[in-house]
Amino acid sequence: MSSRITKTFSDNKKKLVTFITGGDPNFETSKKIIKTIAENGVDIIEIGMPFSDPMADGPTIQLSSSRAIKQGINLDYIFSICKDLRNTNSTIPVILMGYYNVVFHYGLKKFVSECQQNGVDGLIIVDLQPEEDPELLSAIKSTDLDLIRLITPTTDTARLKKILKNASGFLYYVTITGITGQNSANLKELKQSIINIKNKTKLPVVSGFGIKDREQVKQVCEISDGAVVGSSIVKIIENNINNEDKMITLVANFVKQLKEGTVE
Repeated sequence: MSSRITKTFSDNKKKLVTFITGGDPNFETSKKIIKTIAENGVDIIEIGMPFSDPMADGPTIQLSSSRAIKQGINLDYIFSICKDLRNTNSTIPVILMGYYNVVFHYGLKKFVSECQQNGVDGLIIVDLQPEEDPELLSAIKSTDLDLIRLITPTTDTARLKKILKNASGFLYYVTITGITGQNSANLKELKQSIINIKNKTKLPVVSGFGIKDREQVKQVCEISDGAVVGSSIVKIIENNINNEDKMITLVANFVKQLKEGTVE
């Protein structure tokens, strides 16, 4: 059976992927934000699982994780958010992104079961290396869950081969060395890296980290199969915490603009 993610990429059009931390700034508003994103042209939604020590994330996303944790958001709430989206949208792929500690603490079997029951399509486990993931692979083997791998500018050929071995859905190319939401990609280097990866796999390659606006989405989509935007959306949430209506309107307009970058 083909996964929602595979179906999404089957038309060969460029994709917009957005990230927000689940439960930020609170449970009810988070559900509204995710529905708003889904209604305004995004192709894939990444929901961050809040974690107290998110090492790959810049200050903006770290703060969003901290806000969610202060609201008591845990994985049960995250699955509830996914279920809520599925009640109104059965087609958009949903990816949970986060750190293995959260999954391990929750219980691997229970986690995978809840993913299936609540319409989750893929996982990005930032700190789980190919050498350390047999348990997770075994747990998702008989499911439709895609394990989306991260590739970075420092990934060499031997490492790439290992990463590709059990990757599915798409590949997430981290455009910069460092943390999210800071510097922007060197487009010339990005192009060469994507060509190298494409020579070794048929999986779509989506680029993320440091992509902030429609123009950058456009530039990145000329090179790769899609772009991920996270920190810029999370910043809108942070800047409008006391005005939910304004926050949701701004998120809707911003996502529409970003999507325009994929089709220009």
